[in-house]
Amino acid sequence: MHKSISLAAYVKKRNGVPLGESGSMRNMLQRSLGAGNFYLFWRYWNPIWGYYLSRQVMKPLSYALPIWLATILTFSVSGALHDLAVMLVKWQLVFLFTPWFTLMGIIVVLSKQFDWSYTGSPWVVRMLFNVAFIGGSLMLVRWGQSLTG
Repeated sequence: MHKSISLAAYVKKRNGVPLGESGSMRNMLQRSLGAGNFYLFWRYWNPIWGYYLSRQVMKPLSYALPIWLATILTFSVSGALHDLAVMLVKWQLVFLFTPWFTLMGIIVVLSKQFDWSYTGSPWVVRMLFNVAFIGGSLMLVRWGQSLTG
């Protein structure tokens, strides 16, 4: 997204209601979980965080790198920031979110590249697909971490 848009306009576009409006959380959950592919799930999930990631990470990276790589690296940065927040709270080394979000970024790129769509499915089926991608990638990362120590 290279054109300039305000945070308020971005949130309204993603949630269908203005920033801070009643129903914003419900709309975000309904739209993201019911998205017809994993790429679109992330279009609707946490629009405030997405707004800043797109401007501060994705946009600069996309000038120098292919979009697919900028997307994966943006997910990695988001994961690293989540890891950092947990480390500051727990005062111990945490390395879960960076590999997990990187894997989800790879799934996003693949789902878009190969047009993995479940748009025609009922909402509950779309939700199950999206939750399966999130939960499955977390389980895969945790399994991999258990193998390495």
